[in-house]
Amino acid sequence: MSIRRAMPDIRSEAMEESRDFYGLLGFEEVMNLGWVMTLASPSNPTAQVTFMSHDESAPVVPDMSVEVDDVEAVYAAVCGSGAEIVHPLQDEEWGVRRFFVRDPNGRVVNVLGHR
Repeated sequence: MSIRRAMPDIRSEAMEESRDFYGLLGFEEVMNLGWVMTLASPSNPTAQVTFMSHDESAPVVPDMSVEVDDVEAVYAAVCGSGAEIVHPLQDEEWGVRRFFVRDPNGRVVNVLGHR
């Protein structure tokens, strides 16, 4: 299994203000669906931060996202470990296949792969 990127997910009701503030640090908006917005470094596109007002199809806003090359294999490994699945593996209309799992610290991790 290979990790493609890892990024924090920040619950926010101040999307525009967050974009403007993080723009001062050099981040640029690369995706915005209204309820979720991702900013990235133009010189290092895997350096990203995501802001979410809510999650469109899951019960909670995750604390972090990890993009992997084989989400099916990671899902099988996580299920085999007995970790709590917070949101089951499923395809999302915005082009990813993902699931949420709770880590040992109680944090929710969004594990995804692009289809």
